[in-house]
Amino acid sequence: MNTNSNPVSSRREFLKTTAVVGTALAAPAILPGNLFAKANSDTLRVGLIGCGGRGSGAADQALKADNNVILVAMGDAFEEQLQKSLQSLQKSQPDKVKVTPDKCFVGLDAYQKVIDSGVDVVLLATPPGFRPMHLKAAINAGKHVFCEKPMATDAPGVRSVFESAKAAKEKDLSLVAGFCWRRDVPRREFYRRIHDGAIGDIRAIYATYYTGPVKPMPAAGERPSGMGDLEWQMRNWYNFVWLSGDGYVEQCCHSVDKVAWGMKDIKPLKAVAVGGRQTPNNEGNIFDHMFVVYEYPNDVRAFVGQRQVGNTYSENSDYLMGSDGIAKIPGWQAPHIKGKVNWRYQEEGAKTDMYQNEHDELFASIRSGKHINDGQWMTQSTLMGIMGRMAAYTGTEVTWEQALNSQDKLVPEHIDWKMKLEIAPMAMPGMTRLA
Repeated sequence: MNTNSNPVSSRREFLKTTAVVGTALAAPAILPGNLFAKANSDTLRVGLIGCGGRGSGAADQALKADNNVILVAMGDAFEEQLQKSLQSLQKSQPDKVKVTPDKCFVGLDAYQKVIDSGVDVVLLATPPGFRPMHLKAAINAGKHVFCEKPMATDAPGVRSVFESAKAAKEKDLSLVAGFCWRRDVPRREFYRRIHDGAIGDIRAIYATYYTGPVKPMPAAGERPSGMGDLEWQMRNWYNFVWLSGDGYVEQCCHSVDKVAWGMKDIKPLKAVAVGGRQTPNNEGNIFDHMFVVYEYPNDVRAFVGQRQVGNTYSENSDYLMGSDGIAKIPGWQAPHIKGKVNWRYQEEGAKTDMYQNEHDELFASIRSGKHINDGQWMTQSTLMGIMGRMAAYTGTEVTWEQALNSQDKLVPEHIDWKMKLEIAPMAMPGMTRLA
């Protein structure tokens, strides 16, 4: 295990006891500009696990979120990905990237080496199939965490994340989710008004995630000679259910999360769905379209449409229908409400970026000692996505309890580069059974 010149325990005590950003941060809030902590000698050390595009972006945002933070460790399964990320970060944040060669960890155990390297904050951005294991290790080690979405790809993983979130709260650690829309200023104001009754009681929500394909699966003949099953699947992780959760869980999860947000994070009772694969996907086993209907108490319904097929209609919007009006988030445009009082979001002051806001709030919470824990709702939103996928894959009605208690474990218990890893067949509604 690598050690630091400053004892980790002393830094951790500092993080628990200081309160340098004021009482305005008692609850998560976004203020113009970064929420910098008062200058001090206690440097927050960040470790990045998963050095792809989203991980690199998260690291860059973390380094901008606080005046006294440095990146000291990085881990990825693949050397070339880590080095590409490191070079990019060194270029964008030369004074804050302090990653020495001995803190560049490569391999399937790189995550644990980053966690053990003396960092204070861990950024989790690997393919989501690994998320439950990595989150558990980080929380067990007493680290504050930024956890990218989704948090799991199967029900056993969800149950593990629930336990880790509970442990984070008990240990007084910050746990911030990568469901970025929850930290978007216009949408926060929109949902605040919805929850205050701007359109009365919600009767239905319709969310769309219609877009093009992501990371198409190469043909089997393009697999390099000598490349093992695990590496082949990890390098094309989006196309395998155990690694990505399917496009509905990995990408459309943002729309699912906004449905949950609109419903005040009340658990849906059950879900039914249709879905399938329209375009060839070679060896991959994910659907490219689904339509899921969630049922809530009092006969309220939420409808989520997802399609990732080229040359088709694109839309990513949210429609809310209430007893006293309607509301809409039209893609990236300003949300608006038509009810007893009409409203459209108007930008005031400096515009903030939701991806940056995630890290501004994470580091401000660490500095203040008023820790954020997104664990409960982020895990429920993940389970909602998995629940919808289960309903589409099996063609059956799936209750919340069935989804939560499912024994269908997609992620292998133990992995190594030389293992034989069969590709599960594409799900067939009516034939694939709910486990």
